Amino acid sequence: SICGTINDLVTTGCTPLAISLSFILEESFPVSDFKKILLSTKNVLDETGLNIVTGDTKVVEKGSADKIFINTSGIGLVGNSIDISPRKIKVGDKILINGDIAEHGTAVLICRKEFNFKTNIVSDCAPLSSLVNNMTAASKNIHALRDATRGGLASILFELARASKTNINIYEDKISVKREVLGICEFLGLDPLYIANEGKMVAFVDRRDADKILQSMKKNKYGKDSQIIGEVTEKGKGLVILNTKLGTKGEFRP
Repeated sequence: SICGTINDLVTTGCTPLAISLSFILEESFPVSDFKKILLSTKNVLDETGLNIVTGDTKVVEKGSADKIFINTSGIGLVGNSIDISPRKIKVGDKILINGDIAEHGTAVLICRKEFNFKTNIVSDCAPLSSLVNNMTAASKNIHALRDATRGGLASILFELARASKTNINIYEDKISVKREVLGICEFLGLDPLYIANEGKMVAFVDRRDADKILQSMKKNKYGKDSQIIGEVTEKGKGLVILNTKLGTKGEFRP
């Protein structure tokens, strides 16, 4: 939840300043599990240098909540030189992402123990403020940012194509999916392009600065496997075309 709030803030180009954090705990929720959540939260705050400035904790009777609800919100500051918005996307823009997709959603499926999978897959959940700082330091020609959470990469691309009234080409061979993740998705009949992420940032950038921005991403621990995965081809109805490894083309659907 903390990472999600931070990442939502940085997609606007702002610098996160403060976080609120609240819990609703079901009676008898294990203290050991709560401590793990608090430690994980502390680790993110220590890494990003952010502080929790307000919050609340409530305990409700058993059966009134599903173990634990966590709510966060945040505020940040947008600099005068930053203008990141889907309306700035233009023909020729390159599309970048900072690594493998579909890890978070797949990890959540495994943790629910509905399937007897034994894997090493873990969520990609991460605060991406330092990654975006690297990118904005390398170039101000970043037109749009979006974290590819619910609905996965495909849904985010479709949303941005529609918002900017442009058509997009994406190249399947440039989109990285770990073999284990791909295997589980194929077994369950799922498309990794539509699986949620919690540590993946999609960027639309000016083609002239794409390589420079890509190199800045690769210098960050959350961007070592960054790739240019496509480009904006023309003004249009918001089509997203996938160029497959087999040489065929298909259109993304929302």
